[in-house]
Amino acid sequence: MLKKLILFTLLCVTNLSIAQIKLEGVVKDSIGTPLELANVIAINQETKTLQSYGITDENGLFRLSLSKNAAFSLQVSYIGMKTHTETITTKEVNIDKDIVLEADNALDAVELTYEMPVTVKGDTLIYNADSFKNGSERKLEDVLEKLPGVEINDDGQVEVEGNVVSKLMVNGKDFFDGDTKLGIKNIPSNAVDKIQVLRNFSEVGQLKSVTNNEENVAINIKLKEGKENFWFGNVAAGGGASTDDELYIVQPKLFYYSPKFSLNFIGDLNNTGDLALTRQDLRGFGGGFRAPSRSSGTSINLGDNSLGFLTSQSNALEIKNKLAATNFSYSPNENLDISGFAILNSNDVLSRKISFIRYNETTEQNERTEQNSEERSNQGLLKLSAAYKPNIHNQLDYDILGRFSKDTQNQNLYSSVLGTTTQLDEATPFSISQSLNYYYTLNETNIFAFEGQHLIKNEDPFYNALLVNNPDPDAEPDAFDETADAIGFLTDLDYYDVGQNKLIKSNQVDAKIDYYNILNAKSNINFTLGTIFSRQEFNSNIFQFLGDGTQFEPTPNFNDGLATNDTEYNFTDVYLGAHYTLKSGKFTFTPGFSLHAYGNKNTQFGETYEDNFFKLLPDFETRIQLKKSESLTLRYQMQNQFTDVTSLAQGLVFNSFSSIQYGNPELQNALSHNLSLFYRSFNLFNYTNVYARLSYNKNIDQIRSLTDFENVIRTSTYFNSNFADESVSASGRIQRTFGKLRAALSTSLNYSKINQFINGEQEVNEQFTQTYRPELRTNFREAPNVSLRYRYSVSENNSNKFITNAPSINFDAYIWKSLTFETDYTYSNQDDGENESQSFETWDASLAYRKSEDSKWEFLIKATNLLNIDSRIGNSINNLGTTSSETFIQPRFVTLRVRYEL
Repeated sequence: MLKKLILFTLLCVTNLSIAQIKLEGVVKDSIGTPLELANVIAINQETKTLQSYGITDENGLFRLSLSKNAAFSLQVSYIGMKTHTETITTKEVNIDKDIVLEADNALDAVELTYEMPVTVKGDTLIYNADSFKNGSERKLEDVLEKLPGVEINDDGQVEVEGNVVSKLMVNGKDFFDGDTKLGIKNIPSNAVDKIQVLRNFSEVGQLKSVTNNEENVAINIKLKEGKENFWFGNVAAGGGASTDDELYIVQPKLFYYSPKFSLNFIGDLNNTGDLALTRQDLRGFGGGFRAPSRSSGTSINLGDNSLGFLTSQSNALEIKNKLAATNFSYSPNENLDISGFAILNSNDVLSRKISFIRYNETTEQNERTEQNSEERSNQGLLKLSAAYKPNIHNQLDYDILGRFSKDTQNQNLYSSVLGTTTQLDEATPFSISQSLNYYYTLNETNIFAFEGQHLIKNEDPFYNALLVNNPDPDAEPDAFDETADAIGFLTDLDYYDVGQNKLIKSNQVDAKIDYYNILNAKSNINFTLGTIFSRQEFNSNIFQFLGDGTQFEPTPNFNDGLATNDTEYNFTDVYLGAHYTLKSGKFTFTPGFSLHAYGNKNTQFGETYEDNFFKLLPDFETRIQLKKSESLTLRYQMQNQFTDVTSLAQGLVFNSFSSIQYGNPELQNALSHNLSLFYRSFNLFNYTNVYARLSYNKNIDQIRSLTDFENVIRTSTYFNSNFADESVSASGRIQRTFGKLRAALSTSLNYSKINQFINGEQEVNEQFTQTYRPELRTNFREAPNVSLRYRYSVSENNSNKFITNAPSINFDAYIWKSLTFETDYTYSNQDDGENESQSFETWDASLAYRKSEDSKWEFLIKATNLLNIDSRIGNSINNLGTTSSETFIQPRFVTLRVRYEL
């Protein structure tokens, strides 16, 4: 079936290309100077629709693909020039035609009878959304996928020229600042007029000329006329039946925009596996916060002690999800903007996973596990922001973001080595982040900026494990007996009921003052005075529940008998930085350095460990602006890396009953050399989008673990390794549009060399991963559209290798202007070169009916997992071994849904 669809698509594309001719030429002004970025469109005289469009390159050259034997209205426009219009009749051969534009005294924006699909204004790309729609789109994401130069990555994030879009706005107002996923999956496509891609985006206009914003990209959605001052959106509801439960789904999505006020609400209540946001998305929801010290050369890790859930929500037997999210903005006057959002999310997940783990040769151990878990997470985020701009010389911003969660995980684990274990994890962490920024422009050449952030974070994970035990001294020892005896647990009970309390409090201030002096039109200098102050407190204790309900606190026979922690860790960094920027022709040079005064102090068990030192950290950047939309950037940065308090704490800590660690209070910082090369090009003449990134990283004095295995139970501590670790990565994507056909190739290569120490032996673990993704898709206005994708991936280390082949096809058709049919099929095969290869297939489909494009009601039948497969296969490689897993998923679901458009 898949091969026939691919062949059919290729035949259609071939026939389409044969039936077209090319119209080429040069657009010039009256004195013969080529005009770059002139707009050229061809409108079919018979159908009155846009047949082809183009934008001239730096030589004024344009190229259009037109149908044979047809008449077209050719329109050529350029700001400040009179629009040229003439009729072109095509035959069987290509046409060469140059266009001369005459000057026009009216410098207003050119008005065309048909809008250009893509226009360029400085660093902004403006897409006319209707030019890329065919009627099958329902949400913003469906439109973005069709835009040249825009990509939706595997994590659901929007990428432009290899950079993840950091901000989504609607009519210039923030939409859930810090994440784009909520917007692209919920904003209705029929409300979208223009999509503005803001490259080199700066939230502070005063700093745009003195800061490098090359990797900052934002998207602004311009709503269609008639959407302002009215509620719009849709409400969807539906249900169905499965073998185990009744299915339900309710999804209201409501939006209101006016010049001064906006309010949005997104709700989601379902047990079908439809997820607006996953738990991982919410944890990564940054709220737009960016650390002031992000480019200082200092990296300090505060750690993450939240629950590490076993299951990805896309791979679960049962998922129940509740989401309520609201976002608002209010501008009482032109100088003040107030905005914020609130998100509440609750989900219950049941999962089952079978794994086979092959540990490295040093451990000489294999393990088969089967885990069944019940996971519950309740998460909340609340943000409030205010921006005050009394004039062009002053800007004051304040943000506060609070997050909290209540997480629980019950796990039943069977191990071929350790037997059956029951585990419970609980945590109720919270954090509050505040940001205060002030920007002041003294005059045309002097700018001052203050950025400060404060973070408070509390984490309180609780862990409990119940393991089998045979207390008979004459019986064969259980797998956990030796570890239990070493920790000091009582071994004469019928089971080991062990627990652990942890409390980690973090308090961090990150602030800096910048001074920018614009020396002349081609150079400026920047001085930075900044500081980081971090304080962490870590308390933990391990205990054993006895049969009478009391707790027994063990004394280990190693690690100096330490099984508790009461550690205080203080870190300070005061730094002075200087950077000079010089523009010379196509080159922009930015050399710089930062001088740091570091202070480390941790106190535990009555002893204080302190380290104070100075460090000079250089950095350098060179950017070559080859053309207006083509650049090459080289960067180098030396960075100091500092660990968190849990790696310093000397007492024993359970990561789990089979992974135990204790820290080293004398750990020092690691030093890294980071080198990167980035190339990007967006050629609007032939709609070719290319980006490539190459990076190299070398870590010196890296913090590494010393790990000892007892069967599959490992105990680790930390030290600064004298062996350097290295990594090289390369990624890129090339995308080109040929009329109604778009082809793309993405690739990713990653190599790492890590020195690890297991059971007293040092070994070098080399890992190489390569992924290639060719893609071919059509973009017809009337005919059905097909997207063909293929993923070829190879992961290998010193002793193992996995190869993945995954072709897929997506088909969508808008039929009789009333029916929308969509289907998505993927075949995945994984092979380790030794055993029989494993494969699985996924197939989803939906059919929707609405009377007309303007109809308020739509009826939808949706089917997921049509083949009713039980599980998905996965393989992974890490520095301890390889894992082959089978994850069980939801069965076939068929639901009937009704959607009403406001």
